[in-house]
Amino acid sequence: MTETTNQLPVPVSKETPARQKLWPLWLVALISLIIAVALALWSWQQWNNHQAVMQTLQDLRQDTAQLEDLYGDRGSQQSQRLQALEEKLASQRELIATQQRQIDHNARELLEAGNRTRTDWLLAEAEYLLRIANQRLMIEKDIRGALSALQAADEVLAESDDIGVYPVRQQLAKEILALKGIAGVDRTGLYLQLEAAIDSIHQLTDQALISENAPGFLTGNQSGESGNDGAGNPLTEAWREVKSTLQQVVVVRRLDEKVKPLLSPDQSAYARLNLQLMLEEAELAVLRGNQALYERALAKARSAIDEWYDASHPRVAALSQSLAELAAKNVDPELPDISQSLDLLKERLAGRLNAGSEGGTSNANGQGGDES
Repeated sequence: MTETTNQLPVPVSKETPARQKLWPLWLVALISLIIAVALALWSWQQWNNHQAVMQTLQDLRQDTAQLEDLYGDRGSQQSQRLQALEEKLASQRELIATQQRQIDHNARELLEAGNRTRTDWLLAEAEYLLRIANQRLMIEKDIRGALSALQAADEVLAESDDIGVYPVRQQLAKEILALKGIAGVDRTGLYLQLEAAIDSIHQLTDQALISENAPGFLTGNQSGESGNDGAGNPLTEAWREVKSTLQQVVVVRRLDEKVKPLLSPDQSAYARLNLQLMLEEAELAVLRGNQALYERALAKARSAIDEWYDASHPRVAALSQSLAELAAKNVDPELPDISQSLDLLKERLAGRLNAGSEGGTSNANGQGGDES
């Protein structure tokens, strides 16, 4: 037992291993976390600063753009004002130049007026009257006014002591005679007559305008007269009833007569309006002196009256006769040429002006020769 015990291995005492230390790792992790949080806070602050800087830059850009727009608007306004001032200055310069030319012209006229005689003034007055006569005749077609102006010019020339106006007065006598040979056109009278015709159209009633001679047209008077014939006779009354019934069923028309259509009230009003337009067209032709338009308008009016209206009615007959008389009028007579006397007088005035200027030059030369 002893030996056995001695031979057994000595038991080795097992030492418990030392426990590993983890606090350095926690310390490192904590430090890393702190550093990460600090970096995150720093990055967030830097991002906020960057955003603030970008917003500031954007605000500065907007302010710069507004300032540029403001300066641009002010610059354009200043340029417009300068342009307006330049235009105003140019207009003022032009006005001053015009006034200077007018002053120079008036001065020359005054100098020339001092050298003019009574004959020169009479010739200028005659020239003015001849211009008025040509204007009245060619533009206004006023024969009476032109004739009066020519006669007044001839009287003024007769007062002058210039023998050189003899050809002018000779031509004036021919032109006055030519105007006296023209029948004057009373445009006012023709216009008033056409207005009266228009009024007469509106005064006509539908009964007067409808053609009573048209086939199948029965008036109330005729039917009343036929009703009074044979009153009290049974056979006559029976025959009248049969006849009226047949007239309502059968209408007999003669083919050898021209059938005129009957006018309803609407057609009658349309016809009156159409006639009024035709006569207003004739009035316009009178004012313009258009003979072709005047004749065409009156011809259409007379044709409408003959076609649609009863010629036996007194008002219609009077209207038709009045239009026929107006159609015979000449609203555009052939006008003579009265400008030759004016041309001759202009030549005479130019000759007197040239003679006066040559005389003044010779006098000035003579005075200069005497002084030398």
